[in-house]
Amino acid sequence: MLPVLADSVRLDEDGVHILDRRQFPFRREWVLCKTVEEVADAISGMVTQSSGPYFAALGGMVLAARAAAGLLPAEARAHLEAAGARLIATRTTNNHLRKAVACVLDAVAGRDDVVAAAGEGARRGDELYRARSRALGSHAAELLPGDGVVLTHCWADLYLVELVLAARRAGKEPAFVCTETRPYLQGARLTAATLAEMDVDTTVITDGMGAAELASGRIDALVTAADRVTMDGHVVNKIGTLGLAVAASAFGVPFHALVQAPDQATATGTDVPIEYRDGAEVLTVLGQPTTSGRIRGRYPAFDVTPPRFVTTVVTDRGPFAPDRLGEYYAEGEPNQ
Repeated sequence: MLPVLADSVRLDEDGVHILDRRQFPFRREWVLCKTVEEVADAISGMVTQSSGPYFAALGGMVLAARAAAGLLPAEARAHLEAAGARLIATRTTNNHLRKAVACVLDAVAGRDDVVAAAGEGARRGDELYRARSRALGSHAAELLPGDGVVLTHCWADLYLVELVLAARRAGKEPAFVCTETRPYLQGARLTAATLAEMDVDTTVITDGMGAAELASGRIDALVTAADRVTMDGHVVNKIGTLGLAVAASAFGVPFHALVQAPDQATATGTDVPIEYRDGAEVLTVLGQPTTSGRIRGRYPAFDVTPPRFVTTVVTDRGPFAPDRLGEYYAEGEPNQ
């Protein structure tokens, strides 16, 4: 049985139900979104994170199709495109939202029955993402020692779940050390909780402990997801990844970044829009203030790791050195 967060977005006749990751694992509350705007607000408000926005966007596009039922084909298409643009704009660093929207738009192209077509596109997008995550997890598991220790940062979601499952199929039982990942504590609340749910040996450390762990000789690999990987091998991921990657390089620990595919539309790191969230978010933890007085916060949500600090980019088509990512497309374009 898959862990709870592997199925945290559900579409039904009422709307899109999203498990509130801001409350997890202490409470399991679902947020019901009945419109595209409500889905967009849930994504930008961090109700869902990691791969959650991808699945939420698929559902949001179905809601848009339902709202467009009865419109002329051209009007329905324009309505769906506007809905897609709204969803993509919620969090621009990760390109999964763009892929989710494209999956549904491709499905409705030339179809009069936009609701049925959008539903088919959303189901296909869901199945493809899960299948590609399974392939990616299998390739990543091959890079790990049998009983090694893996350092993670933030939440790799289905990538991490599939990595653990693939490792076990191969007779491997890696232990994990998870950074807490301020300010939303995804590492402590999401990663560690899910690994514990899967009965994995799990340790949580503060963000400031990562370099010391890498220097200790106890860590066999640094493994994170990537919100985007550029064609020249820059890895864009949760803020803090860069510091860990630099430390891993300094102490001879390989850094494996997991992403389904490098982004052909992004040549290098400077081409990626970095999301800056409200600085006030770093002045609290789980709603509790951590400081007082006239103090400003600064919160770039992502950082960019240059390819010289990246050992391997693991994709659904296998592992690649960061300077050989162009070979990923030798087999042609993947599905969405």
